[in-house]
Parts: sequence; C-alpha cells; structure tokens
Amino acid sequence: MKRGDLYLVKKPSPHEPKRRRAFVVVSRQILIDSDYSTVVCAPVYSRYSGLAAQVETGPKEGLKHDSAVHCDGLVSLPKSTLTDYIGSLSGMKIDEIDRALRIALSVE
Repeated sequence: MKRGDLYLVKKPSPHEPKRRRAFVVVSRQILIDSDYSTVVCAPVYSRYSGLAAQVETGPKEGLKHDSAVHCDGLVSLPKSTLTDYIGSLSGMKIDEIDRALRIALSVE
C-alpha cells in the first residue's frame, strides 16, 4: 500500500448510501508502512463541483468514470478494509491532492 493508491471499500459507514465507495490513501508513507492499523483516506465521488479541495480523476487512474477526490471529506479507515485495489494516482495528481489538502485543512 502506498500514498495515492485507490481502493474500493465496502459500506465504509452506516450513513453511506452506496454499497461500495472508492477512496484514495492520503496518509504519509511512514504511517502507511507502520504497525498503526488505520490510514487517512479521501473519498471519491462521481460528482465534481469545482471546489478547490476537489481533484478530478477518472479512468486513467483505474476508475470506471470521471470522478473527483473530495479532500474535505477525510476519514480514517482500517488498513484491513483496503483490499480491493483499483489503481494509483500519478505524481502530478498527488501534487494536486497535496494542494487540495492544504486548502481543505487551511494549512499554508
């Protein structure tokens, strides 16, 4: 598992309307490689609203259709739920994720 990997997760929360949702791992690599049981992930939705904390993604990254990573919706997920690998973001997309995370978290 590495930063920028996309996974499908079955019913990540009881409030989730879909059976499965795609997530991007956004934790730093040292945490991913540690014995810590969870990682921070950003959800992927088919809706793109053009917000600065969203990053467009799609089939090029392994998804079925055009989508957007919503960095305002960060969640901590158990590594054990990240088993259905979809694909990885390119270095350029990870740079976009970094910018979106700074905006979402109001970090300079």
